[in-house]
Amino acid sequence: MSRWSGLPASLDQRMRQLVVQLRRLKDHSGLSLAALAARTPYSKSSWERYLNGKKLPPAGAVEALARLCGADVTRLLALHEVAAQSWRAGRPVPEARRPVPVVQPATPVPRVAPVAPVPPGRQVPLGPLVLGALAVLVVALPVLRPWQDQLAAGRGTGAAMAGRALGAAPEFTPRPGETFDCRVRRRGGALYAGHSRTGTTVLGGGAAGWDVVEAQCLLRRHGYDPGVVDGLVGGRTLRAVKRLQAGSGLPTDGIVGPGTWKALRR
Repeated sequence: MSRWSGLPASLDQRMRQLVVQLRRLKDHSGLSLAALAARTPYSKSSWERYLNGKKLPPAGAVEALARLCGADVTRLLALHEVAAQSWRAGRPVPEARRPVPVVQPATPVPRVAPVAPVPPGRQVPLGPLVLGALAVLVVALPVLRPWQDQLAAGRGTGAAMAGRALGAAPEFTPRPGETFDCRVRRRGGALYAGHSRTGTTVLGGGAAGWDVVEAQCLLRRHGYDPGVVDGLVGGRTLRAVKRLQAGSGLPTDGIVGPGTWKALRR
């Protein structure tokens, strides 16, 4: 049995699950890193980085190790896909590639000419000043109005309602105790809860996002209780997925993939 070093504390839970599975397969096979390099297209140093969480292993390396050890290739590749999503999401975007927002006013605001200083003892007529201020307000109101409408439309009881009001799905940010509504409807022969239209995203233990909210709503519609609809794949959601898979004749691995999405959308 290999004596593995601890994984980095910053390593995402989904990536950690994949590395732990690969370590177990390597230990079970009894192969050294040099033997793995000799029997696969990947070098000894590459396997050292893959098995210590320093680098995301390519799908080919995962498949090669699974076949060497006689493991379930499909399950390991599904875990790899989930880990790859979290790995890519956790990598910082280089400064040079970050888009710089450009804000352009819808209507140019007229410039107001500076007021000449008033000599001491001379009264300033208020009439022209009042008329000038009113003219600026009349021109500026059409510019401010769309912002007010968007703010009013964005007020709601949840982040999803605000995102729909502004015409774009908001970024999923889980908050303690937050849950989401399920309004499942059939469209074009398939069920949709209004949170995601995916049919291919792979969801495993620890996954989070609007795709998870959609899956939890559809599980509840089919009579499999996922617990609270919070957008997080926990133990109750995993058990509900397995019960759905068993009832649909699918492998009961608890991982939502294309086959499970098809059963959920029915």
